[in-house]
Amino acid sequence: MYEYFHGRLASLEPTQAVVDCGGVGYLLEITLNTYEALRRQEGDDVRLYAHHVVREDAQQLFGFYDESERAMFRLLVGVNGVGNQTARVMLSSLTVDELRAAISAQDVRCVQRVKGIGAKTAQRIVLELADKVAGGVSAGTPLLATNPERDQAATALVMLGYAKAAVDKLLASKAWQNDDGSPMTAEDIIKEGLKRL
Repeated sequence: MYEYFHGRLASLEPTQAVVDCGGVGYLLEITLNTYEALRRQEGDDVRLYAHHVVREDAQQLFGFYDESERAMFRLLVGVNGVGNQTARVMLSSLTVDELRAAISAQDVRCVQRVKGIGAKTAQRIVLELADKVAGGVSAGTPLLATNPERDQAATALVMLGYAKAAVDKLLASKAWQNDDGSPMTAEDIIKEGLKRL
């Protein structure tokens, strides 16, 4: 639903930032790595890439300094047993490159050193994400190509009552393209998703 927020950094704390976009302040939950990047940045004009979470009792916005961090966050929350806050702690404890390297090397101990990550969860993260982070993606490059139609479909499926983790895992499992290589529409992704969920 939200791709990014671009505006004036109205306030900054280690766990959250408020971005003023045309007089409306958006509160975004952030990682420590994003906090440090914002703190080092000159000027108060910022762009934070967004991840919108809709639950029955609340809505949350997560903000990331670059697309690769958001892509890694989305991969992490697609793993069974890894929630939004756990993924945020992981990306506060390790950089995207460090986490990518640990997963690629199947270094379960490195992943397990993150607070709140047990042995089984660390093994699951390494097992499920090893293929997805492999391939020599350079630093700063998104791990998953941005696909607005896929993001829109994800929001719709969650609003229909499907678990976010299951939806994210399904939508990350393929490119969602037509035979000619063009991206599928959100409606087509939703129809296909409803058959598989």
